[in-house]
Amino acid sequence: MIKRFFLTTVGALLSSLGLAAEIIPAKKIAHYWLNDSSGLSISGLSFCDGKLLTVSDKRSREIYQIVLEGRRAKLELYIKLAGLRVPKKDRPTNFWYFLLDLTRPAAAMDFEAITCVDDVFYLLSERYNRIAEVNRQGRGHWLENMWSTTAKAQGYMQGYNLSGVGLQKVGDDFWMAIERDPRALVKLGPKDSVQIFTPPPVAGLNFRGESENMAGLAFYDGALWTLEPNAYAVCRRELPSLEADWCLDYWEHENSSELGYEVSRTGGRGDGLAVGAQGIFVVFDNDNISRIHDPQDRRALLLHLAFPEDTP
Repeated sequence: MIKRFFLTTVGALLSSLGLAAEIIPAKKIAHYWLNDSSGLSISGLSFCDGKLLTVSDKRSREIYQIVLEGRRAKLELYIKLAGLRVPKKDRPTNFWYFLLDLTRPAAAMDFEAITCVDDVFYLLSERYNRIAEVNRQGRGHWLENMWSTTAKAQGYMQGYNLSGVGLQKVGDDFWMAIERDPRALVKLGPKDSVQIFTPPPVAGLNFRGESENMAGLAFYDGALWTLEPNAYAVCRRELPSLEADWCLDYWEHENSSELGYEVSRTGGRGDGLAVGAQGIFVVFDNDNISRIHDPQDRRALLLHLAFPEDTP
């Protein structure tokens, strides 16, 4: 009985503190300044049919491709979107947020994430908390699931613009990341079921006094990968437990004088995540803020990181 009580107590303590997943300094393979990206606020990121695709939260009618050519990278138009009308949305949490929302054009979708399956693309609108399904010809429509109503009823997404920012399709399910205050992972089932999970904490993951947040998601090698910008980390999490196997810490790279932006608190944090055989890619939404190293340069940053050695 005493032994069982001891083990139960230790298990609960470890659960509350977070499991001791290894925090590994990230090894940079390369970095790229994305030509033709200034002012676009590049956000989501995904591998689709071997191509690295992204979206802008400032332009709501395009999907872009990131083309890597040696040490250079450029942004190119990949698909022009059509058929996406202004969708229904849930009610703002208060009247002030309703007034703020009126200051933005209704057609500004604020796309924050992209994922794909075969010839179909899925985009997540932070503005409307809806998922758009788009075919190869750019024709799109909105999926019906109004998941944000459930999330708000459970205490999430109470602030202005605190919505879904990551999206990944895994089998018949969609996974989404609610950004912060509090953050969460949302699982949408094939019959419009909505499940919301608090990601298990990771001991040693340092958010440096800022909100514990989450941004891009990726699915690779049977695991869900999470971008945790205020901790400067990418974590590999097991499904269905969501426990982290390990996390890569890229603080040293983001905060170097060569790669840093002038005002990192309001822009220049990791936003989109793509993981594939080539490694781990993080795109930074700099919100048109200048680089420290070159104040005239307002291009977005793409960071290419290596998998840790001796890990899956």
